[in-house]
Amino acid sequence: MRIPDWTSDLKPQPADLVQAIRARRGGALLNLDRALLWSEPVARGWNVYLKAVRTELPTSRKLRELGICTVALLTGAHYEYHHHAPDFLAASGSQAELDALAAHLKQNSLLAPNSPALGAIEKLVIQYAAQMTLQVRVDDSLFAALRQQLDTTQIVELTTAIATYNMVARILVALEVTPEV
Repeated sequence: MRIPDWTSDLKPQPADLVQAIRARRGGALLNLDRALLWSEPVARGWNVYLKAVRTELPTSRKLRELGICTVALLTGAHYEYHHHAPDFLAASGSQAELDALAAHLKQNSLLAPNSPALGAIEKLVIQYAAQMTLQVRVDDSLFAALRQQLDTTQIVELTTAIATYNMVARILVALEVTPEV
C-alpha cells in the first residue's frame, strides 16, 4: 500500500467507529479499512454507506456482484475482484460465468458478451457496468433493454452498486491496496 497501514498508535480514532467497522467485517479490519481509517469522516461515512449497498439492497445480489466484478476487472482493482468473486459465487453465480466475464473483458468490453455461460440479464449487466465504467454514458438501446428486464428500483440499485464500486476501485488502485494474505 502506498500509505502506512492505519493503527490506533499512528492516528487514534473513536473506539465506536473502529468497533462498527470490525462488526461489519465480522471482527477483523481489512486492508481497505486500514487505509480509510486515516480519516474519521471518510471511514464513518463509508462504513454506513457501503453496508447499505452491500447488504441492504433487495435487488439481486448475484447481479450486483456481477456488476462489481466487471468494474474490478476493467479497472485493475485486484483487491475488489479478490473479495467480490467469492461473493458472486455465494450468490448463485458460477465459475463458468466468471470465466466468461474475464474472457469477454479481455476482448471487447463495451460490446454485449456472447458466451453461452451467461444468461440474457447477465449479459446486459456486464455491458451496462462496462459502459458505466469506461465511457460513463450508457447507450439508450442498452438502457432500454435493461428496463425490459428490471424495474425502476432494481435499475437504481444496480446502477448505485456499479457506481459505488467504481469509486472503490479508484481508491484501491490509487493507494495500491492489496488483498489480505
